[in-house]
Amino acid sequence: MPELPEVETVARLLRPDLVGAEIRGTRVTWERSLGGVSKRSFARRVVGTRIARIRRRAKYLLFDLERQGAPAGVIVGHLRMSGRMYVGPIEATDAPYVRVHLDLDGERGFQFVDVRKFGRFVYAEDEAAVLPPLGPEPLGDAFTAAWFRRALAGRKRMLKPLLLDQSFVAGLGNIYVDEALFTTGLHPLRRSDRVPAKKADALHAAIRDTLAEAIEREGSSFDTFYRTPEGQPGQYQHQFQVYGRTGKPCRRCERPIRRLVVGQRGTHVCTRCQPAPRPRRR
Repeated sequence: MPELPEVETVARLLRPDLVGAEIRGTRVTWERSLGGVSKRSFARRVVGTRIARIRRRAKYLLFDLERQGAPAGVIVGHLRMSGRMYVGPIEATDAPYVRVHLDLDGERGFQFVDVRKFGRFVYAEDEAAVLPPLGPEPLGDAFTAAWFRRALAGRKRMLKPLLLDQSFVAGLGNIYVDEALFTTGLHPLRRSDRVPAKKADALHAAIRDTLAEAIEREGSSFDTFYRTPEGQPGQYQHQFQVYGRTGKPCRRCERPIRRLVVGQRGTHVCTRCQPAPRPRRR
């Protein structure tokens, strides 16, 4: 599933083509993409509006709409496993999988492509009615080292499941949690309230640095599905230290990377660089 860097890349690359564009028509081939709204109702709400802004919140894309200069709701997009968004003519390879098409002014078209039909493109009067409870953005001002230290200490959960909890920190996913934990030398099974303050600060920095570099490289394409709106793969997969490298030598110590299952999620660690936590004596 695309994570924060991939979704941020999509938002940044869509803005030049979509901000200010007028929606003049819609075509929907998979009504479930609309999250329970009918094709007719969706068209009635969005046709005639302009896309005023494109934002990212966690792993969601938000298209703020205006009608005659007044707010007119928001479209909330979620790429899920295989979603892709771009502006331009329908490509032959995408044609069977275009779930939502928006006719734009200037004889342009916006395509929401979704091979597996897991993604969503939902209209709402207010984003709060659609988005689940979300924690602070890891690249935002509220995500400070001091807040992170207190937040870890105030919970008694394994690190990886806690970091994947979107109500704790928004936007983190499997790839970047594995990479940040490796950078910090923390095992994913370590309990959050047993992370020393210096390690918590290091993990905070690693999360921000990892995400920033991944955005700079336009995300990670570790399968055939994720492509930027320009049709290009991301490049951060070439920087992976542990994720997806099961059995390959650690880039630090050369011990083979191991794959574990933590909280029902495939997890990649170096058992030398990330020593497992020892049980405390009673």
